[in-house]
Amino acid sequence: MQRTRTRLKDIAVATGYSANTVSLALRGSLRIPEETRDRIQSAAQSLNYFPNTIAQALVSRETRTIGLVLTDIMNPTLTLVSRFLERELAQRGYSLMLAASDHDPAKEWSALNVFRSRQVDGILIYPTNHDRLDHIRAVRQVGYPALVLADIPVAGLDVVAIDDRSGGYKAVRHLIERGHRRIAMLDAAQLLGNSEKHDGAFRAVTEAGLPADALVVVKPGGHSATDGFQAIGEAMKLKQRPTALFATTDSLAIGALRWCREQGVSVPGGLAIVGYDNTEAADFSSVPITSINYAAAAVSSHAVERILSMIGKPLSTPIVTLIDPELVIRQST
Repeated sequence: MQRTRTRLKDIAVATGYSANTVSLALRGSLRIPEETRDRIQSAAQSLNYFPNTIAQALVSRETRTIGLVLTDIMNPTLTLVSRFLERELAQRGYSLMLAASDHDPAKEWSALNVFRSRQVDGILIYPTNHDRLDHIRAVRQVGYPALVLADIPVAGLDVVAIDDRSGGYKAVRHLIERGHRRIAMLDAAQLLGNSEKHDGAFRAVTEAGLPADALVVVKPGGHSATDGFQAIGEAMKLKQRPTALFATTDSLAIGALRWCREQGVSVPGGLAIVGYDNTEAADFSSVPITSINYAAAAVSSHAVERILSMIGKPLSTPIVTLIDPELVIRQST
């Protein structure tokens, strides 16, 4: 069945005003008296009128839509960021369009192309590989607003992100201050060339005067609790077992905590654990997990302000904003 769409002309006929007056009233123009605006807007609602955003975009050259590329739509931290971004944008009259790369560079490139073909006004992105950013630079170089949500300050791109080097440093420094000298690090990001958290962790080891092998890096196959469960089992088989663990996501830490419970390893007595992201699940685990806080609200607020300020403006020198994260100490350490 063919859909029928209420037009401005239909509202004009119903109210007795011109189509131009109706258009101004529906946009909230103060040129139209309040009583008239209320009458027209009430009629539009009763006639089930929705604005033709495609037609509006053709006129204004703006779709009032921002695209967001996530690496993993199941990641609770990224889901939280998406929710904050959607709220921030909605308050400014914009909508959010989502895509997920699943840590696949080809899917990431495809998502960027889809967003550009849909004429979104700007793109926010969590890159899959922090060392391979030419395709994002190419988007920027043609004057398209693009903002990276990852700690890559020398990328030649606008950045709003948590300072992951500082986060990794604070996590491992905390464990060292607790007396640990053999620390395992579960870090799936290194498989994708993303070393920021490791760089910070290693700096903490170096500053403490410990040997490089005080930090034992284990690379799980992913970022989930299942991956953490499997990876910590491998780490604990080492001849010199670690006494502490830094997991680069809370999900990995939760998986490690489950392994400890099943194997009779006390936390923090047998293994101290620090996670990353400060998710609700970490706080409500059987042993509440110490974690580095991912300030999702602050990232979202800064990101929205920045991307909207870039729309319709000529290319300028990239601005990098890194937010220093807080260590939230709980019972796991």
